[in-house]
Amino acid sequence: MRTRDHGIQARRATPALAVTTAVLAAVLLAACGGGSGAKASQTAAKVNKEEITVHQINFVLQRQPNVKPEQVDAASRQILERLIDQELAVQKAQDLKLDRDPRVVQQIETAKREIIARAYADHLGETASKPTDQEIRQYYNDKPALFAERRIYNLQEINIEAKPDQFEAIRAKLQGAKTLPEFLEALKTDNFKFVGSQVVRSAEQIPLNNLDAISRLKDGQFIMNGQPNGITVLFLAGSQRQPATEAQARPSIEMFLLNQRRSELVAKDIKSMRDNAKIEYVGKFAEAASAPASSTPTSATDTAASAAPTAAPADSSSTPKGQGIQ
Repeated sequence: MRTRDHGIQARRATPALAVTTAVLAAVLLAACGGGSGAKASQTAAKVNKEEITVHQINFVLQRQPNVKPEQVDAASRQILERLIDQELAVQKAQDLKLDRDPRVVQQIETAKREIIARAYADHLGETASKPTDQEIRQYYNDKPALFAERRIYNLQEINIEAKPDQFEAIRAKLQGAKTLPEFLEALKTDNFKFVGSQVVRSAEQIPLNNLDAISRLKDGQFIMNGQPNGITVLFLAGSQRQPATEAQARPSIEMFLLNQRRSELVAKDIKSMRDNAKIEYVGKFAEAASAPASSTPTSATDTAASAAPTAAPADSSSTPKGQGIQ
């Protein structure tokens, strides 16, 4: 279950949901003859001996929340044509007995298990209580970098190949340079290999564990962070304040806190089931299970955060006192 803090952008979710509801209502009216009282068939098309139903079209429409009511008819026809092509492919695959291929059967079973497990998580998540006004206000006040002091960051990231005993020399070059090009030229002179990139990120697009350190930077300051194969240097080339009021941020905060509670409920229930289940590891997995865990399993939330566009890992301890490179 993905729980990301997207700042003020999520406030559009409610209108989108309303549009989706209107879209589905319009499709259902069309399927029922436009309210004429005639009971229309739920079949949208027949492909050889198989039927494609209005329910199948509705299901696809639910996954396209940006469809406007006036676009329903056109979207429905496009979806129907895609479903017809899909049905033809399925029928051909069945004629070739591809649906009995062990690899296909395995994929179907895996998808089935994922869907059922997700249904359990959704069902349990429905029992989570909504955050109170006080909890929403507290979160807003606790995250000024996301809301009251929100900024858009122009970030320049330099990844440098270096050994640990070279870190201090690079730091000295960085602090002594007056401009970024001067620092990069110094790296070239000493034959350091590096790769640079520039991105623009709003506060909500930066992982929370990095945002606090980045938000403390002033324009022109930098962060250095040691990596296994070198150093990452992150410059704040510039920033622009775009604060969000509590009213603007409220929908996204409420959704974030609710999703967080849902994730916690699922994690707690899974842990309880593991504690009470008889789990026996076999073969090489038995040996691995008896060894101390080297790391904590990655949660869905961690995976989502790591896959999102982010700036360089932040290290607040290396933030310089001066302005650094400007």
